[in-house]
Amino acid sequence: AVEPVTMALAIGVASALTGYLSHPRFYCNFVECCPSAGKQLNATALKVQLDTKLFGQHLAKEVVLKAVMGFSNNPSPKKPLTLSLHGWAGTGKNYLSQILAEHVHPAGLRSKFVHLFLATLHFPHHEQLKLYKEQLQNWIRGNVSACPHSVFIFDEMDKMHPGLIDAIKPFLDYYEQVDGVSYTKAIFIFLSNAGGDLINKAALDFWTSGKQREEIHLKDLEPTLSVGVFNDKNSGLWHSSLIARNLIDYFVPFLPLEHKHVKMCIRAEMTARGYAVDEKVVQAVADEMTFFPKEEKIFSDKGCKTVQAKLDIHEDI
Repeated sequence: AVEPVTMALAIGVASALTGYLSHPRFYCNFVECCPSAGKQLNATALKVQLDTKLFGQHLAKEVVLKAVMGFSNNPSPKKPLTLSLHGWAGTGKNYLSQILAEHVHPAGLRSKFVHLFLATLHFPHHEQLKLYKEQLQNWIRGNVSACPHSVFIFDEMDKMHPGLIDAIKPFLDYYEQVDGVSYTKAIFIFLSNAGGDLINKAALDFWTSGKQREEIHLKDLEPTLSVGVFNDKNSGLWHSSLIARNLIDYFVPFLPLEHKHVKMCIRAEMTARGYAVDEKVVQAVADEMTFFPKEEKIFSDKGCKTVQAKLDIHEDI
């Protein structure tokens, strides 16, 4: 037989241990948990990452940092944060969205609370548009129900079937709840090459007039960009209610990269591979990149997209 005092002590210890093991802080050390309602992003850490890893995009860094921190610090936002990133390939749109996702959920794209949609992979067939709309709504509803701070990234928006993205319009609007679910703490990010030509022309005009690219402000590009994307049948946002209803908070332009920015990408890639930075190699890789306009050769036509492949050729050096 067990003494009553011993039994009581055992039950007490077991209860305390069970309570400790089931405490959210302990549990979340081993299993990914949705951030608590009051958790705010670290503005300093996010700024450092953007400054050290995203090159030549003063506008994108400034706009996104202010937008994200304002959203994070707001205890009761009226709608989810919605960003639309535009520019040619290789300018950093995917990179910035990954950095942002990692600051909301440390596992980044591996997080069960971060959801990446690729237009050509997840929505390939135009004839199944109605099915895609239903699936998309159900997926977003289910995941936001599980974690209000979910992040949704839509890549290849310029390849998205027109009208498909309007299926999520109710979730981005100024509703406190939709069918009992609140979406006001979620983040939606659209990535698109659409509008890239408009952005490049503006950057070239600034260069031609002798101005620095850092003198380009959001007001110089955003109005033209939003209208251009709205009227572009290949934007994925063609005549979209998201634009018509002003539900996209920021149209973020990514400028074409110059020689100096491409070299920054090369140095960063060499460092990431554990190489000592050799300026001869940096120059050799940069020389293999192609630039436009044809005569002036100011901007990289692929941004930094081919840097890794080009550097592979020079690994022996």
